[in-house]
Amino acid sequence: MPYKKFDRSKIVLESLAERRHDMTLDYVLPLGKIEQELDEPRLDVVADRIVSARKSGREVIMMMGAHVIKQGCSRYVIDLMERGFITHVGTNGACAIHDFELSMIGATTESVAHYIKTGRFGMWRETGFLNEIAVEAARDDIGFGEAVGRWIEREKYPHRDVSIFAAGYRFHVPVTVHVGIGQDIIHQHPNCDPEALGKATYTDFLVFAESVSRLEEGVYLNYGTAVMGPEVYLKALSMARNVARQSGKTLSKFTTVVFDMLDLGDDLSKEAPKSDPRYYYRPFKTILVRTVADGGESFYIRGDHRITLPNLWKRIMDRSGLGE
Repeated sequence: MPYKKFDRSKIVLESLAERRHDMTLDYVLPLGKIEQELDEPRLDVVADRIVSARKSGREVIMMMGAHVIKQGCSRYVIDLMERGFITHVGTNGACAIHDFELSMIGATTESVAHYIKTGRFGMWRETGFLNEIAVEAARDDIGFGEAVGRWIEREKYPHRDVSIFAAGYRFHVPVTVHVGIGQDIIHQHPNCDPEALGKATYTDFLVFAESVSRLEEGVYLNYGTAVMGPEVYLKALSMARNVARQSGKTLSKFTTVVFDMLDLGDDLSKEAPKSDPRYYYRPFKTILVRTVADGGESFYIRGDHRITLPNLWKRIMDRSGLGE
């Protein structure tokens, strides 16, 4: 039987000018500002692997959650893209939203606790432009991420210098968006076209899978994404290995790195038992154990993104002869 559907036409949108913002450009770190030096030998190894991979023309893929942006690290991601150290950036829908808002008005992030009380959470007209961008992407048969970067550049948003998506468009580095329908505020809007959004994000998935197919002797960085990153990576890797197997090739010798805040303990060589809550933390079993079991190596770097990413950047600069 047909079920009754929510009528989106009744929704009232407001301008971003009416919103109180929890983050502004003042919080975005300037390039080279290291707020806290990090003594972490594993970070040295990871930096070496990245520099070595790029010298050999291998992939360095960064999959990230939105807190990388919200912790003010955009300029570090952009610089690594521009210098060629990151060859692909994978994101979720929240990344697109925060990057888009930040480039447009120099502010982003709202108080969920405040706005959800009156149903105003996420109901911001200009953020809904992203739904129009998805339609453009589907029409032009390009990924959602590329279309976002193109829009920001085309509209000459005043703060596009801190946009990872615009940087990807300028530098021809794929920035893909892996959307879960219903997870992002723009899906609440009356102008959300799920068919266009689905096509655009699936194009991005195929672009991501193509990058993963070239991961041999490369590096995969999972920065603060506990579900989307591991799951999209897992499926893309299976696709890539399936095709490689048919031609007698393997895809197994690469480095994976998880950056997050959780204490996972000392032994990360094998996955936790199902009786252990850590078993259900996907980056652990998927990225640190299962997908590198046949010749790869993994590392876990624990800490705030605002600390770990600038420190990783500094080590890469030093090892590549680009440091001060």
